[in-house]
Amino acid sequence: MADAKIFLSESEMPQAWYNIQPDLPAPLMPPLNPGTGEPIGPGDLAPLFPMELIMQEVSMERWIEIPDDVMRIYTRWRPSPLHRAFALEEELGTPARIYYKNESVSPAGSHKPNTAVAQAYYNKQEGVTRIATETGAGQWGSALSLAGALFDIEICVYMVRISYDQKPYRRLLMQTWGGECIPSPSDRTNVGRAILAEDPDSPGSLGIAISEALEDTVGREDTKYALGSVLNHVMLHQTINGLELKKQLAIAGEKPDMMIGCVGGGSNFAGFCFPFVKDKLDGQDIEIIATEPTACPTLTRAPYRYDFGDNAQMTPLLKMHTLGHKFVPPPIHAGGLRYHGDAPLGSLLVAQNVIKPRAFPQYVGFEAAVTWARSEGHLPAPETAHAIKAAIDEALKCKETGEEKCIVIAYSGHGHFDMASYDAYLTGNLIDYELPQEMIDEAMKSVPEVPEP
Repeated sequence: MADAKIFLSESEMPQAWYNIQPDLPAPLMPPLNPGTGEPIGPGDLAPLFPMELIMQEVSMERWIEIPDDVMRIYTRWRPSPLHRAFALEEELGTPARIYYKNESVSPAGSHKPNTAVAQAYYNKQEGVTRIATETGAGQWGSALSLAGALFDIEICVYMVRISYDQKPYRRLLMQTWGGECIPSPSDRTNVGRAILAEDPDSPGSLGIAISEALEDTVGREDTKYALGSVLNHVMLHQTINGLELKKQLAIAGEKPDMMIGCVGGGSNFAGFCFPFVKDKLDGQDIEIIATEPTACPTLTRAPYRYDFGDNAQMTPLLKMHTLGHKFVPPPIHAGGLRYHGDAPLGSLLVAQNVIKPRAFPQYVGFEAAVTWARSEGHLPAPETAHAIKAAIDEALKCKETGEEKCIVIAYSGHGHFDMASYDAYLTGNLIDYELPQEMIDEAMKSVPEVPEP
């Protein structure tokens, strides 16, 4: 394939999202009521989510049609292009063919609007006028603020404090689209006030921000909650990415040997690779690699067990790889990868050895990102840099062996709002961090012992 970019027309866009649940290699363990230990039902989630999203969460239908109103908004930036990274291949001197599916072309600069638009639509259909949420690096908060503007819904975002301080332009983007952005922990909630009383300089965590957003939601009748990752319906909406990718690779005459993406909660990675997981389970030789930071090594070092999704233990118990819901990660620059847990769907596939996780220090991630920027020209988000690092490693292995593998990267977002992070790297002030085992052991003490149903 000679072209550097492979586009689809709007008429070739997928018309339905792919639900992986019917095709899993083992049953997904249900969310549990922390009080009774019994599986929760749709009614338990009704105070938080519109009923249509709840039904998607538990659906066993393989295909769920994308509503026309959502499709019309998607076509403002979708289908997103698939690029061949010729310049990087040349820089590395590798025989590997490197592609990247570019989700940075959305108005918010990342994959997040794929589910933000869908969630705002279903909330609007149910008459919801306000949504509370949390955000780590700010990509989800900005995407939901965009969707709120498009559907005339008020958006309130609790942003992890360290990212609020590191990434002011993400906050400004949210405010431009009409969203309210609050640094978390905050004095707006009981959860936030308790954290600040214990540690006034707390950098915050996604677990804390989730707790604040949940407390906000249950305290108001006009508000529902939205989550940008982890849950099944969020994974579902993101699959439009991987479904487009399948068609684009077919146009290029390619089948992927290796698929690589970064994982925080797991939605970008799921949307990218889930449509290919069934192919792998059916015998196609595809290596699927999930990358994460050594500072928050959820998939590579955390136990696979039931835990809360938030710091204040307000969520149902989810079976997932978890560092413990009380875990507060160090303030590394890849804010979207600082969650204590991972999506139950992705965690199951790691436990079943369908997906292989790898962890990298943030310094080598930025090193790979700069190599990428100086060859391909695009400036990747710090989160995306972890996937690029793994892809470069694999391409260099191909250089040594002469193998002509097809490597595909989930390019989850651009780094235009992350220049402070690049400044820290370029000036030699970026600090690497590998999580000590004793911190994991301490955080795991708060995780409940739960007999599996």
